[in-house]
Amino acid sequence: MSTTDPTRSLVTSLIEDAVTAPSMHNAQPWKFVHRTGTDMIGMHGDPARGMQHQDPEHRALHLGCGAALFNLRVASAHHGLNAAVTLLPSSADPWHLADVRLQGPAVEDGLAVLHPVLRQRHTSRFPFSEEQIPSEVVDGLCAAALLEGCRLVVPGAWHTDTVLELVHDAQMFEAADEAVRAEIAAWTRTGAVGEGPETEGIPTYALGPRQYDVTAPVRDFDSSRRVPARSSAPFEKRPQLALLGTAEDDPENWLRAGQAMQRVLLQATADGLSTSLMSQPLEWPELRSVAREPGSTMGFVHILIRLGYGPKGRPTPRRPASEVLTFG
Repeated sequence: MSTTDPTRSLVTSLIEDAVTAPSMHNAQPWKFVHRTGTDMIGMHGDPARGMQHQDPEHRALHLGCGAALFNLRVASAHHGLNAAVTLLPSSADPWHLADVRLQGPAVEDGLAVLHPVLRQRHTSRFPFSEEQIPSEVVDGLCAAALLEGCRLVVPGAWHTDTVLELVHDAQMFEAADEAVRAEIAAWTRTGAVGEGPETEGIPTYALGPRQYDVTAPVRDFDSSRRVPARSSAPFEKRPQLALLGTAEDDPENWLRAGQAMQRVLLQATADGLSTSLMSQPLEWPELRSVAREPGSTMGFVHILIRLGYGPKGRPTPRRPASEVLTFG
């Protein structure tokens, strides 16, 4: 097969892998276009799937699309192709986030080996054990972020306490903001009449148990207690956290951070770790600025990652490729 004209079935397969990426509230804010007769796949953001109140600048939207872009690179490498990426290729269209040119053969850059864990990686909102992650594993995750031009920082004890306090502050801000609570409810699937499609959003089975005492940074998507049968459980007392960020804060860096986030998550999955993501304290500008460790070369924090050993979580639904992929 010529790499200048990939088959429709191959492109569909690549996109099916790409969309296993995480996104804020599983909104899946991406669209893909394959230009028939070329080796090009375009990725576009879908602002209709953005969070107006929690993500007004669309930073989290770009992170999710960046994660899907990284998955596309992994899937391409698995098929023996090199995915050459151009970020933000059109100054006239800010929602044209990337162009991916499929070339061959694949460059040996450690991507193909991550393909087996694409569908094993799931967000886990369940308790983790207190077992410490070996330093060499943490170092490998930091190296994974560096490969994408980003930094992963593991906070020390006092910084961890600060971050956890910011999570609690964000929970109070959220509880007092009716518009934010309504936005979260709109993307939570409890089986009630009138909710959105089952192929998107956070289903009940992925909520995890309630925390007896709030010690881990896990967002409660059911703070209004619409799921009465949900159990409670104690979570780890000292959660193991990592902050991912960049030196600059603009759409290109958000896309890079999304790719780094996904590379870290896939590597963590390959290392036998469970993970969950937290953006809650970063959705409030007055809290986000405090999340960064003073003196760090990381200028802007984009995501908080919780790492540990515990239940892997179940896969959340994804829209079929037919809804996110068009052939032009």
